[in-house]
Amino acid sequence: MKSSRWVQGRILAIAMVATFAGVAITKGHIFAAESPATTQDPAVTWSRQIAPLVYSNCTTCHHPGGAGPFSLLTYQEALRWGPQIATVTSSRYMPPWLPENGYGDFEDERRLSNEDIALIGKWVKTGMPEGDRAAAPPAPKYSETWQYGTPDLILTVERPFNLTASGTDVFRNFVLPYPLQQTHYIRAMEIHPGTPQIVHHANILIDRTASYRRQHPEQWKDGVPGMELEVDTGNEFDPDSNFLFWKPDTPVLVEPEGMPWRLDPGNDLILNMHLKPSGKPEVASAQVGLYFTDQPPSKRPMLLQLEHDSALDIPAGQRNFVVEDALQLPVDVEVLGIYPHAHYLGKRLEAWAMLPDRQKKWLILIPGWDIDRQSVYRYRNPVFLPKGSVVHMRYIYDNSSDNEHNPHIPPVRVKAGNRSEDEMAHLWLQVLPVNRPRNGRDPRLLLEEAWMRNWLSKEPDDIIPLYNLASALAGQGRHQDAVTAYQHLLALHPGDERALNELGAALQNSGDWEQAEKTYKQDIAAHPGTCDARFNLARLALKHDQASEAGQQFRTMLEQCPADAAVHSGLGVVLASEGQSAAAEAEFRAALQIDPHDFTALYNLGDLALQTSQPQQAVGLLETAVQQRPNDADAHEQLAGAYALSGRVGDAAAQLREAITLSPDNPQLHALLSQALASAGQLQQAIAERKVALHLRANDPDDWNNLGVLEARAGRIAEAREDFRHALQLAPDHAQARANLQHLPPP
Repeated sequence: MKSSRWVQGRILAIAMVATFAGVAITKGHIFAAESPATTQDPAVTWSRQIAPLVYSNCTTCHHPGGAGPFSLLTYQEALRWGPQIATVTSSRYMPPWLPENGYGDFEDERRLSNEDIALIGKWVKTGMPEGDRAAAPPAPKYSETWQYGTPDLILTVERPFNLTASGTDVFRNFVLPYPLQQTHYIRAMEIHPGTPQIVHHANILIDRTASYRRQHPEQWKDGVPGMELEVDTGNEFDPDSNFLFWKPDTPVLVEPEGMPWRLDPGNDLILNMHLKPSGKPEVASAQVGLYFTDQPPSKRPMLLQLEHDSALDIPAGQRNFVVEDALQLPVDVEVLGIYPHAHYLGKRLEAWAMLPDRQKKWLILIPGWDIDRQSVYRYRNPVFLPKGSVVHMRYIYDNSSDNEHNPHIPPVRVKAGNRSEDEMAHLWLQVLPVNRPRNGRDPRLLLEEAWMRNWLSKEPDDIIPLYNLASALAGQGRHQDAVTAYQHLLALHPGDERALNELGAALQNSGDWEQAEKTYKQDIAAHPGTCDARFNLARLALKHDQASEAGQQFRTMLEQCPADAAVHSGLGVVLASEGQSAAAEAEFRAALQIDPHDFTALYNLGDLALQTSQPQQAVGLLETAVQQRPNDADAHEQLAGAYALSGRVGDAAAQLREAITLSPDNPQLHALLSQALASAGQLQQAIAERKVALHLRANDPDDWNNLGVLEARAGRIAEAREDFRHALQLAPDHAQARANLQHLPPP
């Protein structure tokens, strides 16, 4: 069933400080407290103490071609900038790191210890000696091209943007269409700004349907101004899962094992760049390098948001304006990363979880917020939060003239908005649901429902949470609840294309297919270019043996949406039902050219291979289909048949057990497993499974006959005789049961 989901664009304003600008250098610096140097104190040298600190914490930005304004790879370079290094480290302005120590344990922490800062101060005070050059560690090496090797695909900003020499910060959104006709999974990404010194940060949003490009048909090639945006995330529940941000000290974004992200034909990447004037005109451009993997994700994280922008109305002069939000978790999760976000008025940002046992677990504390030094923070070890935990955010804003970051002096009233001079109150968490039931619904749907209900409690008429809540209910199989939710949405926002389509899907799944058909046709009449409603109407027609009508709809869609794998595979199903096997196979293969993981195409090509006695080919196709939908009992059953025809009886039995786990009340599965076990010589287990099948369908004469055969093979002649007689009672003309009864020895 095709559906779509709208989300508020998650443009993450991930910032860094690439220079030491704004730190005045004067005589008589005050460094970290230390005892006066004595002749007995060991000398602090570049080679032994300072180089390791600089290489670990500074040179990812401060190297030739890096985002920093100067390099620190050599002793001579560090000697030149030594006093400034001492100043910015003693004030903790550098390295850029906001979280308070002890309120979350984060990877790649760049916080220098008091001892490290004292060493730098002592080194500068004692003349910055080099020491034994041979004892110095080797300097890091940074490629002038791609740090991670040659990418599999490079996307380039089509029309660079001319940044003026001065003025306020600029946010620009560049659309990068994905040009390939196949789905790929991305294991790593590297962004190359044309002029890194002017790029404060950059991040990526995936636009599954090119909706942003359609919203800005005249602007998208030149870049669209703005800090945040909204996009349609696509045809299935597919929440944002990864923090796709870039900053100069982490130029390569390598995804954790099992967590690549997906790009499909027709997708766009939206590159959001935060640009800072440098004092002279500059040209802003970028390349995005993508690195592929052939392994789909095995873990399904989700980005979850707390926010309360509607509460942001900060009077001029207000020093301690508080905004709060809280969200109760409906499932167990591990928190993998966190991203707190405010603008220039933010002062103190807190996030914690209150566990069901009333224990308070801190997630992050930033006592001195600075928009220019923010980041995404990943936990060194996942933070486990059990079901029922309540995540809290509490942000304090300072709109007084004492706030050195305030963009308005004198202060003015500030509300929520997408401009940097407006304000935001956002907290993003990357969570991985854990301890999920083996055959339960996707727990991310429960998280989505909790999030949307929380959002609606603050903004009850907002179309985005209304739509996403209804989609989450439908995804959980609560179709009547979804119908009610979509109808409520349409009462507030009449004629919405996506809501009409999804209402039709919910009606169909609740059993009211005639009203669903009317709703799809209403959507198509109002929006002739829609593919989703046509797709669902075609599937509905196919289900009700209206192959001609279904084929017509699919062919119309191929003209409107030629790069849609589901349309090709849907037409393939129609052709297969009409006996046009060759044409059906061509459509299924066209679907796989677009999306190698299209389940419908894989499943039906596997079925065609079985029909033409090609079990080995069927195995390969159906194994991939099962990987795509491990909870599809039919796919496991079909793969079991392919294994059986290939002589892999044990593998067939294993697949049938998987199918039974998913559909325990299906008598056919138990009967097939009985057959497989019997082929492997496991008669007692085969008899037990056949009896389960008979418990589920007691009036099947074939099952009674087959049970009799198994009983006879096991030497249980009396039981076999009763089984054959029972089969004949149900079907007096059952030839096999009569023949088997006659072959038994007389009582």
